[in-house]
Order: sequence, then structure tokens, then C-alpha cells
Amino acid sequence: MDSNGDRIEKLYKNYEILTDAKEKIGEHELEYREILDAVKGTDKEKRLASQFIGKFFKHFPALAELAIDRQLDLCEDEDAQIRKQAIKDLPLLCKDSKEHTPKIGDILAQLLVTDDVIELQQVHLSLLTLAKFDAIGTLTGIFSQIELGDEPTRYRNFQFILNKLMKVGSDVITKEVEDFIITEIKKILMDVSADEFHLCMSILNQTKLSKTVTGHAELVAIATEQADLEANLGSLTNDDETVERFIQCASEALPYFSSQVESTQFIKFMCEKLLPVNVWNSIGTGEDQHTTQLRLLKVFAEMCAFCGSLDKPAEKVEAIYNVLLEFMPLPPADADMNETPSFQFSHAECLLYALHTLGKQAAEFLTFPDDAGKLKDFRSRLQYLARGTQGYIKKLQEAVKDKTTEEKKSEENQIKITALKTTSNISTLIRDLFHTPPSFKSAIHLSWVAPKPKGDSKSPGKRHAAITFDENGKSKDSKGPKHAKGSTGTQKVYTPPSGKYSGKVQNYSSKSGSGSGSSSGNSRRSGGGGGSGFRRSSFGSRGGGSGGRRRY
Repeated sequence: MDSNGDRIEKLYKNYEILTDAKEKIGEHELEYREILDAVKGTDKEKRLASQFIGKFFKHFPALAELAIDRQLDLCEDEDAQIRKQAIKDLPLLCKDSKEHTPKIGDILAQLLVTDDVIELQQVHLSLLTLAKFDAIGTLTGIFSQIELGDEPTRYRNFQFILNKLMKVGSDVITKEVEDFIITEIKKILMDVSADEFHLCMSILNQTKLSKTVTGHAELVAIATEQADLEANLGSLTNDDETVERFIQCASEALPYFSSQVESTQFIKFMCEKLLPVNVWNSIGTGEDQHTTQLRLLKVFAEMCAFCGSLDKPAEKVEAIYNVLLEFMPLPPADADMNETPSFQFSHAECLLYALHTLGKQAAEFLTFPDDAGKLKDFRSRLQYLARGTQGYIKKLQEAVKDKTTEEKKSEENQIKITALKTTSNISTLIRDLFHTPPSFKSAIHLSWVAPKPKGDSKSPGKRHAAITFDENGKSKDSKGPKHAKGSTGTQKVYTPPSGKYSGKVQNYSSKSGSGSGSSSGNSRRSGGGGGSGFRRSSFGSRGGGSGGRRRY
């Protein structure tokens, strides 16, 4: 028998000795040391060592640190099969020795950035196994990496919590564990990027906070704090993050607004800080202005339904009215009455809805009691918009009239159907506002928000793209310009300033869902080979952090 065979036989013999020793196993430290040393041997020795180290780990507490280091050597082996075996066996070190769970959780959390899909699946399984032994210890390790890791590591760990750990059920995610997650996420929210903020809010949405009015108020308070509504805006420019922050934070708060959890603070900020015409006209420039302003108006319109009593409501309504005038022009003196005028209907729907919804708090404003000329101007604009709206309603009704249910599902017809909702809403709102005095009785369902599923009180409906019309009366899906790599949907990537908010969006698999996509190349170790080193002994220390992280 060759020397390799001798060493393999010796490993099996040591295994038998330790198994048969029962309560006297502690007297066989030499045999366990030989198993630990086998991690430096052949591939077969390494695989056997990986299985044996965990089995006898609890019996040799004096060798615990050495045993962990040996198992980690295997987790970094150049052979992928050995790595996967070692990762699979790693949780066994904690089955009966829970004091080591935070450290093993930390190590596995680092491994989430692997580019090897099969290896990543094994990391997920090992973390879930570890969580069944000790969920809080496992999460302590994970949150250590979220606190100290680089951005790809942080992102993958957030994804793991959201997409894997929160799905395992109440046997693992107990009330105590859920409370721990909520507490840690709140700490992390003091220092997150835009993408991380959305992941944090999605995780909190999976907790008890999403199930009660008190929890909803807490989630809205988090979004309000992140929005920094007390900030001094200074001058708004195209790269300024104020608008993007407001849109993102308001969007996260939207599912939780209700008659009991009001949106008043967001409405106040919008009317006082963003809608003054000189500020409004500086929001977005060039090709992006149309898209940015519409995104802002949509989230504003949705929030209006949940606004409480406003201080000085007439001033807020006037701010909305002044911006509405930009999308509701006077009819030109030489207008051809046979032509259908063109409008930015999506913008008009948002602003008319906001005016209609909040106007009841300052009903007298729209009667213009001190200025008959303004009333005449307003009614003339409403009439001109109404004429344009009616023209398009007829064209759209004709376009979808004979379509089958299946044909209506096409993208083009869906755009037309949404456009019909938009123009119909505008027509209804105009009728109310044209009354003397204006009426605020009609109930409007905003065109871009699909009805929520039954029983779902917190998930916002699906949003549709903006509707505009070209000079020939054809509807268009106004998706705006294509965005640079790294953007999320229509979210623009900004250069992060110092301070609380950062809208910077990572470009490493930001929508991969399960977290199984490739990282951006900044990972500690790619799947193709090991040996670059874990942050092993600094668990809980500040030594391995990325430093100077922006706050959202």
C-alpha cells in the first residue's frame, strides 16, 4: 500500500478510535490533531477531514480555534469540490457549540459573493442550516458583514436575508429573531446606499411591522427620516439628489399610508419646497426633465389621498395650481377648432388630481373671489384642456373598441387602455372643477396604479408608464431616455454627496432576486479559485470595513 493509502487508512482508524472512545474521547487529542492536519494532504484526505472535523469538534474545545482555521483552509481550497464539501460541513462546528455561530455566520456571509452558482447555493444552504441551530448567532455574523463588508458583500447579505432567511418560517424566524432583525436593520439604516435602503425596507415589510397600523406608522417614520424633509434645499440642479431621495423615500412609504397614517409631512415638503415654479423648472434638465418631473408628480398624486389637515392650505393649493398652469395652457388666439390640441396628459392628471384632492381644504381659492380675471383664465384653460381630452377619448375608444381580450393584452393596446383611463380621469376632474363653486365629490382611481390584489393592504399596485401623444394623435409609451448602466428602472444614478443620503445605485446584479447573480468583480474570492483569505479573527472588529460609507 502506498503512503497515500496509509494516510487514508490512518484517518479511518482515527475516526473509529474517536467513535468508540465514547465518554473518554477527550483522551484522544492526538488522533483529532491528525485529522486536523489531514487538510494539508491529498484531495481525498481533505474531503474526509472536512467530514470528520465537525463530527468530533465539540469534544475538543481546546482545539476549537485550530479546528475552525483548518475547516476554513478547506473552504478556500483551489478545488471547487473540496470547497463545496467544506462549506457544507462548516455548520456542523456549531451544532453543539453555539458560541461559535456568529463567527461561522460571518465566514459564510463573506462567501456569499462567490461567482460559482452551485457554490453559492451551498453557502445559502449552510447559512440556513446554521440558522436552524442558532438564528440570532447566524444573523450576528451576517450583520457583521453588512456593517463591515464592501458593497457587493453587503448587497448579497441583504439579499440573503430578504429572499432566503425571511422565507423559512416561524420555527426559525421566531418573535425574538424578528425583533433582532428589526433592531439591526434600524441601525443599518443610518448608513446605507439607495439600493440598500430599498432592501432594508423590503426586509422590514416581511416582519410584523407590515401587519399593524402601529408598524405602518413606524415604517413611514423611517422613510420620513431618510427623506430628510427638514433639509435646506439650496439650489436644485440636475445632479442634485433631493428630488430622487424624495421620490424613493415617498415610494417606500406609500404602501403604509392610510387614514390613520397620514402623508401630510411629504405633501407639505412637496408644496413648499419643490412646487414653487422657480424650483419646479430647475428639476431635471434636457431629456430627463419630462421623466423626472412626472415620476415626482405621480408619487405626489398618490400621497395626496392620505393627506391630513394642512397648515395654510390655500398656499399649498396655490403652489399646485401654479405648476398646473404650465400643463394647462390658454388656447392660442389662432387655434384651429378642427384640430385636437396636444397636452402632456399624464402630468395634467397628477396635478388636477392633487388640486381636486387637496383643494377641498381651501375651496375658496379656486373661486378667485378677489380676481375675476383669474377665474376667467382658469375656466378658459379648463375648457381648452377639456376639448383636447375629449378628442383623444374618442380616438382611444375607437382604437380599442373591437379588440378581443387577448389583443388587449398587447403592449400597444395596454398603453392605449391606460391612456383612456388617463384622459377619462382628466375629463371627470375638469367637470368637478368647472362647477361654480368647484365640486370635490368625484372619486378617481389614478390611471397608472392597477388595483391592489384582494386582501393586500400594503403592496402598491403596478405602475404604468407615462402617456403622451404625438402631433398625429397616436399614443406613446413615454419611458424617457435609456439610463446608464447601474440604474434601477428609471432611477438615475447620482454621484453621492457627503451626508445622510446616497442615491448611488450599485451595478452588481441589483435585480437578481435570489442573489445568485455574479458580483461586480469586487468580491473577496471568485469561484475559480481560493486562497485570498477570509477576515477570520477580526469578527466584530472595525478592521475589515470599507470605511467612510455614505449615508442614505
